[in-house]
Amino acid sequence: MQGKRCLGLLVFSALALLLSACAARQTTPAATPTAQPAGALIRYRGKFFSTAGECGYCHTGMKDAGGADISIDADWRSSMMANAARDPYYRAAVRSEVLANPQQQPAIEKKCAVCHVGMAFTTSRLDEEQIVLLPAEGFLSKDHPLHPLAVDGVSCTMCHQILGDNLQTPESNSGGYAVDETTPQGERDIHGRFTVDEALANIMANASGFVPVQVDYVQKSEICAVCHNLFTPYIDNQGQFSVEMFPEQTPQLEWMYSSFNDSKSCQSCHMPEAEGATFIANTGGPAREPFFQHQFVGANVYMVNLLKANPEELEVSAEATHFDATAAETLINLKERTATLDVKSSTQADVVFIDVAVQPLTGHKFPTSYPSRRAWLHLTLKDAQGKVIFESGSYDQSGAIVANDNDQDAKRYEPHYDLITSPDQVQIYETIIGDPNGEVTTALLRAKTYLKDNRLLPAGFDKQTVPADIAVMGEAFQDDDFLAGADTVHYRTDLSAYQGPFTAHIELLYQSIGYRWAEKFKTEDNPEGVEFYSYAARHPNLPVVVASASIEIP
Repeated sequence: MQGKRCLGLLVFSALALLLSACAARQTTPAATPTAQPAGALIRYRGKFFSTAGECGYCHTGMKDAGGADISIDADWRSSMMANAARDPYYRAAVRSEVLANPQQQPAIEKKCAVCHVGMAFTTSRLDEEQIVLLPAEGFLSKDHPLHPLAVDGVSCTMCHQILGDNLQTPESNSGGYAVDETTPQGERDIHGRFTVDEALANIMANASGFVPVQVDYVQKSEICAVCHNLFTPYIDNQGQFSVEMFPEQTPQLEWMYSSFNDSKSCQSCHMPEAEGATFIANTGGPAREPFFQHQFVGANVYMVNLLKANPEELEVSAEATHFDATAAETLINLKERTATLDVKSSTQADVVFIDVAVQPLTGHKFPTSYPSRRAWLHLTLKDAQGKVIFESGSYDQSGAIVANDNDQDAKRYEPHYDLITSPDQVQIYETIIGDPNGEVTTALLRAKTYLKDNRLLPAGFDKQTVPADIAVMGEAFQDDDFLAGADTVHYRTDLSAYQGPFTAHIELLYQSIGYRWAEKFKTEDNPEGVEFYSYAARHPNLPVVVASASIEIP
């Protein structure tokens, strides 16, 4: 049996080499690829990077010890990493910033390209060519020679070529990653967590044009931080970029000040571990353990479904079944791994007190990263006949939160609450950005400070001592039960006019694009905004229920 297995591996390896030779003839460096079949991975080899189609044919057909499909190509292609450049909201947001600050367009496009279209960006930078992102001349134009690299988003040969030289330094944040700048295609190293023997390394080099090298840091959070710790300058009232930097997204820094930093990495949660030992390529080799699946599961199920519904327009390289799998994993992540609710009640005379404890399970603040994201509490209190007698945090079909100051007026925002006594008060966990004049804004390049940051804190996070870049802002800082790993909101209402028993139902709701952020392009002459709204019109921006609980009140 052993001899047959070895012979089979040799035959398979020879076949892989033959296939790779054919692939090399079809996709020479810097060649323009032929039209891709719908849902197919892009096949393209550039001077420094290759698209996922050059890797996928060896990293497919993989199963774990339990028989689950853990193929890298199948998991990655429908993730937000794969679709970082296809995301229509991202494209509209870049155009919005350029429209507001046309004199700073080159700098804006560079800042927005370095991570979302890193392969095209870095190729242009190393070739000393002009970096342009937006159509008609930029990477996102189908006529641009680097469009295949750009539209492939955060692809295999982007992350797996990052060098460890400057990781965990301030210089590595905000797209400050380093890559080999000199070695030609065909000889470049590709980094992974496992050692690869010479025979298999030769197969990979012939098939993909990259030589596998084992490094430890690919399994550490600092490699994620290069793009997920994002600091941006703001444009001052004179139209100039500030020297001071605004902490737009800081999940890895938040993680560093949590109790997760010595037990779980970013990969632990966002790349779930496969069951048992598994083969990581279909070319054979030893079974590997642990293997972390390339799902990059997050919370943006809204955009996953938008991409699925518009495959041709957004040039997706995934099929509907791939998006369905990613959406399902995203919902599991939101509903099972994000937060829990604990509800208690008491009554004094005719007054009911309902205490809602929200307990985040994440290793960073929730919601995290891009400031359009928000979560809130929706509480409904009903009498014995089922009539609603008190409600806080309901929403309408546009995705707006009823009675939320910011959804009603772009210049205002809802404060953080410890005690809620009125239906026009709602507890929203969010960031509210202030411009250089201290006014509320959703323009990222006018963002100087946070007027509010009461996002739920991870376990171990001491709001009294953390650095200013990840500080709690607003009333939550003085709230004695807004703490690491928990926030308790107290509701109080008079029941004297109603007949019990009563039922309280509480939901923690989540939106990846809050109402004010979803509406922001409608007043602009923004072609990418028009495109986004054409997709969004068919998909209401409704929240996801993260957690829920009910309680009976005598």
